[in-house]
Amino acid sequence: MKSIKVKDLLNSNETLKEVNAKGWVRAFRNNQFIALNDGSTLHNIQCVVDFENTSEETLKRITTGAAISVTGELVESKGAGQKYEIQVSKLEILGDCDAEKFPIQPKNKPSLDFLRENAHLRVRTNMFGAIMRVRSVLSFAVHNYFQEKGFVYVNTPIITGSDAEGAGEMFKVTALPFDGTPRTEDGKVNYKEDFFGKETNLTVSGQLEAETYAMALGQVYTFGPTFRAENSNTSRHLAEFWMIEPEVAFNDLNDNMDLAEDFIQYVIRYTMDKCQDDLKFLEGRLLYEEKSKPQAERSEMALLEKLNFVLENNFKRVSYTEAIDILRECTPNKKKKFNYIINEWGADLQSEHERYLVEKHFKCPVILFDYPANIKAFYMRLNEDGKTVRAMDILFPGIGEIVGGSQREERYDVLVEKMKVLGIEEEELWWYLDTRRFGSAVHSGFGLGFERLVLFVTGMTNIRDVIPFPRTPQNAEF
Repeated sequence: MKSIKVKDLLNSNETLKEVNAKGWVRAFRNNQFIALNDGSTLHNIQCVVDFENTSEETLKRITTGAAISVTGELVESKGAGQKYEIQVSKLEILGDCDAEKFPIQPKNKPSLDFLRENAHLRVRTNMFGAIMRVRSVLSFAVHNYFQEKGFVYVNTPIITGSDAEGAGEMFKVTALPFDGTPRTEDGKVNYKEDFFGKETNLTVSGQLEAETYAMALGQVYTFGPTFRAENSNTSRHLAEFWMIEPEVAFNDLNDNMDLAEDFIQYVIRYTMDKCQDDLKFLEGRLLYEEKSKPQAERSEMALLEKLNFVLENNFKRVSYTEAIDILRECTPNKKKKFNYIINEWGADLQSEHERYLVEKHFKCPVILFDYPANIKAFYMRLNEDGKTVRAMDILFPGIGEIVGGSQREERYDVLVEKMKVLGIEEEELWWYLDTRRFGSAVHSGFGLGFERLVLFVTGMTNIRDVIPFPRTPQNAEF
């Protein structure tokens, strides 16, 4: 008999004479009631065992974590909390689980730190099951949005010879031996003898390559893994994460802001529609967690309220210069409540400043634009004032920056000059410069760290909890 998913059984419109379900035991009480879950839904289905006609040996093997198969009649439940239950006529243990050794015992309420140490098993909890289902739906929504808009999905290289961000915090890719590494006459590593014949790294962004495809296909997007060798152990950093990066020919900065706002509202709306039970559960989890925090550290909005806040408000567009004036004159800055005091134009905004603008001043999502050129990347289009670039960041409540993008510098001579100032060799990016030599045009794009989006939608506070197997300094387990 073909097994039926727990989600489908719970959503059935009728009782059924004989069904089969397979899953893992979440709880077993009174030698009679099994809470069975197969990952298809947050909810368990109750399976009622006829313990008087079931062997003692089998009953002892029905432990939390065990994989089982049950066959029986789907009937209306007599207990509260569920519409249907299975009256079990046949039960088979598919995989035993030693209750004393199994580390994920829901009754023990394991901490998030403990669950990170057991990332291979944490998805068996309600919390991580919900997070990963939301992540899956968000991922589908990303592709759905761009495909509906006629974008072409481009797989950009993971191994690259360029540093798109100019940050230098990249993982090197090499086949050279650590002992007896070949050297040049001046003692430097001789990469000409390496696998690719040049110095290569794991990518920090697919943007530069995506731009070349936008110059032929019009509108493209990438959605793939990126890497940063930043030695940071904060709750906002990962060494390996996923990036969404659309690039669109003939779009200026205003078009780019329109696209980003429409995109992010679409994927949140789609996920709220498809993941109602999981998001309601995660909202409850967040409320419970925040009870232990001081009042001043609690979120002003519940999870679903925060998501609706993004959907129901137009994003306020504010220049960097206007934002600096607001921040410089605000009470937290004057009373030195900010950790980073804003004194002058040109300061790099921190999360506390971004959140103040969104949550306190404008009370809606904010798009900041026209940033100082010296705090932004070389590829951003220089404004006529010569000191700002056509950059934009989208700021959200509780998280600060969630999207960063710009109108790209399409003028060959200006781009070359900017590269010279920053010490970027033309030979390194000859192919990128070619797009400015052969049929250049105004174009724009943005980047959205997928885990940052999942963090916002799920209400989690540590980015390590929204990716299946986090990669961080001193941690590459699993």
